[in-house]
Amino acid sequence: MTFFNKSLMLVGAFIALAGSAAHAEVDAAVVKTIKANLKAGNPKASYGEVRESPINGVYEVDIDGGTNTLFVSADGKHFIYGDLYGMAGGKMVNMSEKRRTTQRAKIMDSQDIKDMIVYSPKGKTKAHIYVFTDVDCGYCRKLHKDVPKLNAMGIEVRYLAFPRAGLNSLSYRKAATAWCAKDRKKTLTALKNNENVPLNVCANNPVAKEYHLGNDVIDVRGTPTIVLEDGTVVPGYLPPATLARALGI
Repeated sequence: MTFFNKSLMLVGAFIALAGSAAHAEVDAAVVKTIKANLKAGNPKASYGEVRESPINGVYEVDIDGGTNTLFVSADGKHFIYGDLYGMAGGKMVNMSEKRRTTQRAKIMDSQDIKDMIVYSPKGKTKAHIYVFTDVDCGYCRKLHKDVPKLNAMGIEVRYLAFPRAGLNSLSYRKAATAWCAKDRKKTLTALKNNENVPLNVCANNPVAKEYHLGNDVIDVRGTPTIVLEDGTVVPGYLPPATLARALGI
């Protein structure tokens, strides 16, 4: 679950010394104290492991399945909800985002590709992207028109459904129609081209699952949202050439 309403989110930032945390095992009594106080404050939230942070006396605790982190005092009574920054090579680095990027890559790689609508290159696949898409989104349609060019560059496009209007919307029923179709790719293209396609919402379609993945885990805030192989999130449309450079092609 989301620890705070996103509109009320406080983004905190520490400036730490260069180098990463050793992440030694935290004393069991400290773990127990931290989790007890956090759960007392918000028993509905889900808390992950307690780790040492790069700052002495401050601990990291994952929430929201690891997509966000609390930086907590040893007594569990004070925390900052936000990102931790550090200096590396004379540059400021978002250390929390680096960790989230690694987690996102693992999460996306664990998803069943059979639940996605996949457009593959005819030749060698050099890279792949995950795209959370809405059938009615203008820039989603623009990106979809680029799919043949992306495929020609060796980029495989793996679509996941993200109806922005929610699961009780016409956009959801359109997405479900594509995911329920015998020819998913042809139906999705027709819907994105604003063609008149009879709606068909079949049982056990993966749209709701993918919507919750985007909303609750990946933190999709608009469409299209592109997730690269390494877990980097691109929040919006990119031209094929720019996307290829981001993928190292």
